[in-house]
Amino acid sequence: MSSANENPAGGPVDGGPPEQLALIRETVRRAKAPRAKPRTWRGAALAKERPVARVVVNKGVLHLDRYFDYAVPEELDEAAQPGVRVRVRFGAGSGQVRDGRREGGRLIDGFLVERLAASDYSGPLAALADVVSPEPVLGPELLALARAVADRYAGSLADVLQLAVPPRSARAESRPSPPPLPPPAAPEPGSWTRYERGPAFLESLARGGAPRAVWNALPGPSWAEELARAVAATLASGRGALVVVPDGRAVARVDAALTAVLGEGRHAVLTAEAGPEKRYAQWLAVRRGSVRAVVGTRAAMFAPVRDLGLVVIWDDGDGSHSEPHAPQPHARDVLLLRAAHDGCGFLLGSTSCTVEAAQLVESGWARPLVAAREQVRAAAPRVRTVGDEQLARDEAARAARLPSLAWEAVREGLRTGPVLVQVPRRGYVPRLACERCRTPARCRHCAGPLEAPEQQELRCGWCGRGAPDWHCVECGSVRLRAQVVGARRTAEELGRAFPAVPVRTSGRDHVLDTVPGRPALVVSTPGAEPVAEGGYAAALLLDGWAMLSRPDLRAGEEALRRWIDAASLVRGQSEGGTVVVVAEPTLRPVQALVRWDPVGHAQRELAERAELGFPPVSRMASVTGPVDAVPAFLASAALPPDAEILGPVPLPVVRPGGPQRPGDPPPGEAWERALVRVPPGTGAALAAALKQAQASRSTRGPVPPIRVRVDPPDIG
Repeated sequence: MSSANENPAGGPVDGGPPEQLALIRETVRRAKAPRAKPRTWRGAALAKERPVARVVVNKGVLHLDRYFDYAVPEELDEAAQPGVRVRVRFGAGSGQVRDGRREGGRLIDGFLVERLAASDYSGPLAALADVVSPEPVLGPELLALARAVADRYAGSLADVLQLAVPPRSARAESRPSPPPLPPPAAPEPGSWTRYERGPAFLESLARGGAPRAVWNALPGPSWAEELARAVAATLASGRGALVVVPDGRAVARVDAALTAVLGEGRHAVLTAEAGPEKRYAQWLAVRRGSVRAVVGTRAAMFAPVRDLGLVVIWDDGDGSHSEPHAPQPHARDVLLLRAAHDGCGFLLGSTSCTVEAAQLVESGWARPLVAAREQVRAAAPRVRTVGDEQLARDEAARAARLPSLAWEAVREGLRTGPVLVQVPRRGYVPRLACERCRTPARCRHCAGPLEAPEQQELRCGWCGRGAPDWHCVECGSVRLRAQVVGARRTAEELGRAFPAVPVRTSGRDHVLDTVPGRPALVVSTPGAEPVAEGGYAAALLLDGWAMLSRPDLRAGEEALRRWIDAASLVRGQSEGGTVVVVAEPTLRPVQALVRWDPVGHAQRELAERAELGFPPVSRMASVTGPVDAVPAFLASAALPPDAEILGPVPLPVVRPGGPQRPGDPPPGEAWERALVRVPPGTGAALAAALKQAQASRSTRGPVPPIRVRVDPPDIG
């Protein structure tokens, strides 16, 4: 026995010294004291100060779109701060109360909004189950923005927060963010001098101002560098900037431009393609103030930038800016809310111009940022048109679907560089029509469109039945022609016509980012056009009528946007760039393309919609659901007195197993849609009425589903 174990009092040694026994008893007592019980915290003391936590729970049900109060156990007092992620028990009944504490329910996630000294709820409170992380991720500014977006789109706060706050990554959260860099120097105007108010816009940002502008960018690749200079001017004033672009390819261009103008470490990239851990690490760097500039896709529209001085959206007409998840906000409207709430600058840029952008200028809320006509003529390519009458007389068009003018443009362009060919559809022959009278070929069973995929036999695109004995119901002809030829068929035709020239395709399945500046044919669907080194020598815009004849209010605007986006990749007229558009020359979008006047086209569209009472002059919501459910829902909603209901009208039945777009009804079910229109100033009341009606329905048990969308992008 060592001297340390001897008993100085001469007592028995087997039971151990009295001091050791006392230590063991004290340890047992502490083990039996009330400790953290994530299920109930039964018997645990509550926080001495502000023992109530107000929580927004992760339940997107509209009738639960409010805050809930929970008791804060003393052991969670330090970690349970406003903005942190928490776990709570939800759904316990009034009978599940023990020792003054509500117990039971399902464990779900939430965010702690604030700490209170007392609750306005008189009954017993459940306790916070746990604090997931001490990292505050939901600040007051982001919470206010999420609440405003939820109210505007008749949605729930929980759904918006699912879009605004990315999922947690413990590994990313455990790493510290880099220290912030000092503000950079104000940049030189660079190519902004091509615009009449361009240098003044940058100077205002660098001085700490909040200018608001709608920017009609000149064609060419300079737009990414110009965006980077606007961001640099904002950072020079000690504030932050946020840029939202449609897709990953645009993100890569702006990312490279920001790195060239600002250097490394001054901006973050937020895209879903980055992966959960990297995206969350970048988001945390923004939230902690390590970086003040952000570029990303629509997922970045809620980025918590410190001291926000400028919000930018590029190409707001692109459908990628519309969020498919509830409550389906549009990035442009979210950034408009941020500009109004934060008092920061706003820049809406595009080579084209949407009707919403024209309305911002007409209302005086934003100023136009455009170049002089001399600059436009120098930067834009020459645009030539081919109409239906010329196609009908052209033997080359009959043989290969391309008019002689298009062949000449391709031959001339291939001498100096690549040639872009834009085709509205992918595939081989997506749609067919009678060769003699051009009546669309339809299935005799379901009236669906007939197709010949991969040069196989005719079959229906809806029901899949074959049609070997098809004949035209109008003229009796048995010969078919391609109504809209797909990208692969077009590439095959051009490959046979120019066997010595490589042919590349870019579409949904395989999108090219860039192509070399060597002679080549690049066949692409709209929106997938790659950037050519030095610009394309020429471009063909085929089957223009296919985009113009879409049954949609925005068909002309969308066709012009797609054409201008593709034509902007072509060299300027001074360098010999030529664009040939195959569409009726007298149509307004075609004339706007020839004159390169998207702003004038948007202004005329806006004037017509004002006369007809269509968005964006009015506010509109779509209500879709099973037959007879939509009228009952609208009858139960307390709509504004000046609301006008259009419809309901039946929606096309989606074929089981066939392609389905976001917003389509379930396959095989008969649904209908109604539009509710209100004049300006009543949009908030319309959203509130529809939200309340949805909340009331959700408390009645099983009811037919009803989908509500405020400001739908497609109203037919």
